[in-house]
Amino acid sequence: MDALLAELPAGAAPAPATAVITPEALAARAVELLTLEPPVLSTSAVGTGFVGLPVWLWIDNGPAATGPVSATATAGAAQVTATARLSAVEWSMGPPGERVHCTGPGTPWTGQEGPSPDCGYVYAQRSLPERTDGSGIWTITATAVWTVTWSGISGGVPVAGEQRVLVPASTTLPVAEVQVLVAGAR
Repeated sequence: MDALLAELPAGAAPAPATAVITPEALAARAVELLTLEPPVLSTSAVGTGFVGLPVWLWIDNGPAATGPVSATATAGAAQVTATARLSAVEWSMGPPGERVHCTGPGTPWTGQEGPSPDCGYVYAQRSLPERTDGSGIWTITATAVWTVTWSGISGGVPVAGEQRVLVPASTTLPVAEVQVLVAGAR
């Protein structure tokens, strides 16, 4: 090594060793390059939700909400392409343990009566301050669950894999209760 350093021009450093890029590292880079935007949360509850009334849930990012979305990472002769598709949306509705699993983005509400055909919830509790750390509103979190498959060539050998990527977003909703009093018949 000393003989090699002696032959280098003054001030020159030896060339760094070439780093080996694993297929997994290249796949991780391709996944990082995906543009998976946080979901845009929508509900049928306009302003305030009510106990006992169905709430429709959906995410609305247009085509970017469901995919497929692809990105490619390259290092030398190695190349991996990652493709993401929405596989589910996990909703946390505010009250502890209240979750909704939807297998797609949900159906937008346009004034239809009744519950959503594929992604909805009915509140059983008001969002009282003592239940919501003093805020009087429930925090709703929707987590887009993306299934990402990747494939390519590394070292002349085909490589492939799959992983889940979670992308959350939140909003809030006050939930009230309507009470009806029925007076005696006249």
